[in-house]
Amino acid sequence: MAETEIIFSIEESPEGGYEAHSLGHAIFTQAETMEELKALIQDAVRCHFDPGAGPKVIRLHLVKDELIPA
Repeated sequence: MAETEIIFSIEESPEGGYEAHSLGHAIFTQAETMEELKALIQDAVRCHFDPGAGPKVIRLHLVKDELIPA
């Protein structure tokens, strides 16, 4: 039975750009821009699952750490 959605945690890369890790699956990709990352995530999901077995929705969870003075 196909999953209905897959979730990716997205973080800014220390080297620049973005990194995406799926939660619950061994899928990782990275890109310079958010638009490029989205396309690479879609491609990675299509490659990871058998035809018809992939999720219908890809959910992106953007994680951003920010430090501010106390």
